[in-house]
Amino acid sequence: MKKRTLKELKILLVEDEESLARLLKEAIGDSFHSFTIAKDGVEGMELFRKIKPDIVITDIMMPHKTGLEMAREIREVNTNIPIIVLSAFSEKEKLFGAIDAGVSKYFLKPYHAEDILEYINSITSKIQDRVVKLNECFVFNKTTNSLYKNEKYVALTKNEVKFLTLLLESKNKTLDEVSIKESLWGNEASDERVRTFIKRLREKTSKNLVKNIKGFGYQLISES
Repeated sequence: MKKRTLKELKILLVEDEESLARLLKEAIGDSFHSFTIAKDGVEGMELFRKIKPDIVITDIMMPHKTGLEMAREIREVNTNIPIIVLSAFSEKEKLFGAIDAGVSKYFLKPYHAEDILEYINSITSKIQDRVVKLNECFVFNKTTNSLYKNEKYVALTKNEVKFLTLLLESKNKTLDEVSIKESLWGNEASDERVRTFIKRLREKTSKNLVKNIKGFGYQLISES
């Protein structure tokens, strides 16, 4: 599988000081696929759900919602995404609060933009391993549980996301119908329900994304 580069990563910066946000974007923003700025934790959560970033960088003290409050919300829906905190605070309670919120790295102000870029570069391999390229230009990000085609987000139901994840994690990427029923509906499903589910997923994505292996089950078609 082809490795991702920094240029393929989407960064979300949540910072209420406009001048600091602009300076950081100017310093390292061009290194990434996109570098989006939110002015506080409320807008940060809105953009997090909308753009599905690969990494979140946030200040702590902001109006409406702090960076740590936002980080805790993010952790409720995504336990893997790296969250980097930028703060002027060095008190132990702030550091412990960051750990409790699931923060990956803590940079004290004034920080050097190059240090942030170096840290992101050091964890890129971990992010790369969570991305799978599929057939017909589809990409599934296992960190954010998101499907894209040509970088455009494809909206999926919870069961559709779970199904794709099961296919990726199953041995030889083939899943039998019994396992599908048990995982998605607690075995309270007919064969027809499985077939209808697969049909709707194909209509939403592509008929060539999930293949029926006769006598075995279903297989997700990866990029050759």
